[in-house]
Amino acid sequence: FHAGFHHSTRILLKRIEAEEIERQGAEALLSNVDGILVPGGFGKRGIEGKIATVKYARENKVPYFGICLGMQCAVIEFARNVLGLPDAHSTEFNSESSAPVICLLEEQKEITEKGGTMRLGSQDCIISKDSQAHTCYGADSISERHRHRYEFNPEYRKQMIEAGMIPTGTSPNGNLVEIVEIPDHPWYLAVQFHPEFKSKPVSPHPLFAGFVGAALNYHQQKVRVSV
Repeated sequence: FHAGFHHSTRILLKRIEAEEIERQGAEALLSNVDGILVPGGFGKRGIEGKIATVKYARENKVPYFGICLGMQCAVIEFARNVLGLPDAHSTEFNSESSAPVICLLEEQKEITEKGGTMRLGSQDCIISKDSQAHTCYGADSISERHRHRYEFNPEYRKQMIEAGMIPTGTSPNGNLVEIVEIPDHPWYLAVQFHPEFKSKPVSPHPLFAGFVGAALNYHQQKVRVSV
């Protein structure tokens, strides 16, 4: 809604339960939307519905914004349907996956208690030039707030890049992927952090502003085509 104010437009928010996507299919519930956001969360419930939602956004060129788990679902979906790894998953949900594209942070592997084990708080991120993220932020480096245990598995990074999913934001040492994009898409961006924590009514987070702007463009293109 902050970004709607920024763009002088009214946001019509359509909340859809991921389990409904599993029951009815993405086409039935998403065919009339102008942008798709999959937010953060924990637990396996509805995970396949979220992955199907990402697939719909990618294949139909609908602006997509993934946050935390929404980024992990994006990586899983891309690995399954573009890389051809049908068993791709997060070890959070399938510890026996033969293609664990999302896995536990290295420093968390020896910790069994959940309390206090997450990657928390403000973390620096380096942004690639010529990316949607750089266009939104207008900066080479940023700091964003995190709350998660699982990360993009670096063993699959090269394959992802070759297939068209590009890490455009990384930790300063380059080891952790914080932002992924698909350049061959009008607006497809997913982040491991939580940009909503830094958004304000009169100063929307630049990624939300970029996402809503892309959704507006998508809507206007649909209107022109239908006229």
